[in-house]
Amino acid sequence: MGFMTNLKGNKAYAAHTRGKLDEARKLYEEAYREGLNLPKILYGYSVLLLRCEEYEKALEVLRRMEKAPGLTPELRTQMLTNYAIVCWKRGNTDRAVEVLQELHRKKKNGAIYGTLGFLLIEQGNTEEALRYNEEALDYDEEDPVFLDNMGQVYYRLVGDKEKAKPYFDKALKLKPSAIDTNYFLALYDEEAGDRKAAMEKLRTAQEGKFSPLNYARPEMIRDKIAELEADA
Repeated sequence: MGFMTNLKGNKAYAAHTRGKLDEARKLYEEAYREGLNLPKILYGYSVLLLRCEEYEKALEVLRRMEKAPGLTPELRTQMLTNYAIVCWKRGNTDRAVEVLQELHRKKKNGAIYGTLGFLLIEQGNTEEALRYNEEALDYDEEDPVFLDNMGQVYYRLVGDKEKAKPYFDKALKLKPSAIDTNYFLALYDEEAGDRKAAMEKLRTAQEGKFSPLNYARPEMIRDKIAELEADA
């Protein structure tokens, strides 16, 4: 890998951090074809691919990252977290949970608590999802992701909407733009007959920056808005 490939990779990463995603994507692809093997840049490329829902390509990039020289323990953790997301998106939620549980045993951090907390909900393991997300809130009781995860445990798995709502309410106060939190609270507004409030929250969710870890996908939000507009 030559100097120009390194330079191109770093330019891609810089464009990515500035939100210039089309430019970043083009430069990442060119540098990757030329043999890019800088772990930090490969990680950035994998993040962009996950947001674009290109999971097979993301897996390929992560495999190269695993073999790249200079892979630090921190970058390895980030790599395995993205690998777990790929596993889940490819239909192997159990493997995704297993990978993150192993990471959690070695080191506790907010990213793992948030990701594993959500994937345990996706796995449908009510008891473990409840236990783990309670542990996450003990770690940080004011993290909006942890609060939203706990709300989803009660809403989606336990079926106790009343118990879920305070978690969503607190999460929204801490992060008013949160996509999933706005989506679920819009469902409460709809049930209460407050269509205007529901639409406001759905519009906020619709304008958010989606990630693979959002329960509410753009099409779900779009369909719910169309449903409320049809009923108006």
